[in-house]
Amino acid sequence: MSYTLRTQVDGKFDDVVEKTIDALEDEGFGVLCDIDVQETLQKKLDEDFRQYRILGACNPQLAHQGLEHDLELGTLLPCNVVVYDDDDGVVVTAVDPQRLIGIADDDELDPIGDDAYERFERVLELLS
Repeated sequence: MSYTLRTQVDGKFDDVVEKTIDALEDEGFGVLCDIDVQETLQKKLDEDFRQYRILGACNPQLAHQGLEHDLELGTLLPCNVVVYDDDDGVVVTAVDPQRLIGIADDDELDPIGDDAYERFERVLELLS
């Protein structure tokens, strides 16, 4: 079973990153961090790597609901969305929030994971 949702997108890498951020915002997510893995590996290890960005996405309303129920849930936040160059185009992949929240093993949190999953699905559908 996969732990991500994934789509392939035609377009230039930077344009896809911006479209992804916009689509996340349309679904109520803010991007709390933006890690440029290619740049980091070049600086820290002097290694070449494909274009690869990790976007830490958080929906404040869903996060608040989860944290009100379980303060330890913050260890699973934010949800990562990754954009990277692939041989056939640009890939956008997101952590499956249902699987991620399943780690907490608390059925009361399931609706939050379901809501986030549906939002990520819409983001990826918009991009494809």
